[in-house]
Amino acid sequence: MVTRILQYKKPKVKNPVFIEGLPGIGNVGRVAAGYLVEELKAIKFAELISSHFMPLVLTREDGTVHVLKAEFFYWKARRKNQRDLIIMIGDSQSIDPEGQYEISEEILKYLKKLKVREIFTLGGLSVGEELESPKVIGIANNSLLIKKYRKFGIEFDTGTRVGSIIGIAGLLIGLGKYYGMKGVCLLGETMGLPIIPDHKSAESVLKVLVKILNLKIDLTKLEKRIESMKEFMKKMKEAQTRALGQLLASQIKAPKKEEKLTYIG
Repeated sequence: MVTRILQYKKPKVKNPVFIEGLPGIGNVGRVAAGYLVEELKAIKFAELISSHFMPLVLTREDGTVHVLKAEFFYWKARRKNQRDLIIMIGDSQSIDPEGQYEISEEILKYLKKLKVREIFTLGGLSVGEELESPKVIGIANNSLLIKKYRKFGIEFDTGTRVGSIIGIAGLLIGLGKYYGMKGVCLLGETMGLPIIPDHKSAESVLKVLVKILNLKIDLTKLEKRIESMKEFMKKMKEAQTRALGQLLASQIKAPKKEEKLTYIG
């Protein structure tokens, strides 16, 4: 197995908008997209599993296991000024560059089958300090989107601040144009702590996104929701750190007595 998308039911969507939120800086994208799934009561229809994720499963208190994966949900528009949505959240990103590209391509091929033409990826931009009112930074793969969405308070003139976007959030909008998809990456300013989710940054991103999509959701429960996520994220980080240490240790072979150790590769 390398990367597979397993579909359990056919999503009832027409011309949907895709939203991605995976773990990353401040876990902004994962928190924002996950909260959107919960508040909209979106319906799960597919999962993505990959051998590019860390080779481990998490154990639950009841003795069962949790496999690292990404999950796809859909939501049907309720009003004329809304669009059907497909939302992807997940536990992890690829641990290697090849996997980032492969997973991104599998997602884009799948979205093309679902007639997706516009995507939003969510993430965090580390600014090294905690902000009371984080700004939302935007990067687009089409200049027309900048003109279209600037009025929602997104700062697009940030080339000197955002030199690159590492991971799926960047690759999906970068490669998406080759699949006929227009895309915007929304980055919330965050202190950038690796484990602690930033609810203020996630809230800033959500406020912009719900305006764009003409949605109404209650954001008052966001901070409480993050508290319940912290333990899972801490467990995930600790498990990945242990697994990475074991992998590195297994690759370093002790030299034989007659060999002269000149380097570690």
